[in-house]
Amino acid sequence: MVGDVPVGGDAPITVQTMTNTPTEDAVATIDQIRRCEEAGADIIRVSCPTKEATAAFGKITKAARVPIVADIHFHYKRALEAADAGAACLRINPGNIGSSERVAEVVRAAKANGCAIRIGVNAGSLEKDLLEKYGEPCPEALIESALDHIKLLQDHDFHEYKVAVKASDVFLAVAAYHGLAEAVDCPLHLGITEAGGLIGGTVKSSIGMGSLLWAGIGDTIRVSLSAEPEQEVRVGFEMLKALGLRTRGVRVVSCPSCSRQGFDVIRTVEALEQRLEHIKTPMSLSVLGCVVNGPGEARETDIGITGGGNGKHMVYLSGVTDHHVQSDDMLDHIVKLVEEKAAQIEAGDAVAFDPHAVAAE
Repeated sequence: MVGDVPVGGDAPITVQTMTNTPTEDAVATIDQIRRCEEAGADIIRVSCPTKEATAAFGKITKAARVPIVADIHFHYKRALEAADAGAACLRINPGNIGSSERVAEVVRAAKANGCAIRIGVNAGSLEKDLLEKYGEPCPEALIESALDHIKLLQDHDFHEYKVAVKASDVFLAVAAYHGLAEAVDCPLHLGITEAGGLIGGTVKSSIGMGSLLWAGIGDTIRVSLSAEPEQEVRVGFEMLKALGLRTRGVRVVSCPSCSRQGFDVIRTVEALEQRLEHIKTPMSLSVLGCVVNGPGEARETDIGITGGGNGKHMVYLSGVTDHHVQSDDMLDHIVKLVEEKAAQIEAGDAVAFDPHAVAAE
């Protein structure tokens, strides 16, 4: 358990992100946390590098609506302070916390405050002895580091932990996770670390984490992007939606567009994705520019729009052709249809949804 969020077993795969504001600035950090919560983040990590950061951490954990993980490196006292300040989990690397006595202190603080611990092994910060042994970061080195750290916690009778073996190289990370999954039976935190910017990092993360998730490996994910943290959350959910593992929000099926399009598909999809970010209810929406594939895709989605001639487009409801809409009214009309259906589903009365009332308006 990370706070009140289960991780591992049959629990849903959770989506995490990490704040990038100075933790000492509680107001800015809470504002960013709120945006991530709205995007759907299940768990949020906050770095605690200084005493001033952990002093603000208590305000942050009280204001947050989701469990907050304290990210700790080197300074074991920051872990003690964060545990007392309401951390649901401590992200540590037991090997760089210090002596066995210091690890024991961190474990005692975690037990006393009901904190979980995440063992975070990273190819970029492997222990010197392992680098000397293996010559370079490799799957075997990452796995050995993880197993050593697991033993450190187990030696102190601590078992509420999850483990990550991250690397920026997709092949290295995937191989390490496969090896670790064979070696241990505990929740695994997936990530391709330092993956890059929004596009490149999304591609690398999707290939790496997607292949692991498809193989049944992984219990919680963080998409590491050089982008705003709420973008990491959105990419994470899109990854899980594509694999059929989570179904939060609107799943958009859209074409790349061509000269046959009856409306500007690209700009329409951009606008719809932005205007429908607030929808949490699972549903599907198809947006296709012409009748080649439009009707077929619409048959498989809750709501569909297919481009027609003279600025007049066909709207499909539950896979059935229903009515037309003009270009000028299309965006507002589709948004309203989605919002109305979401409201009815949330109210537990999807049968009573009357799209014709929306169409008539």
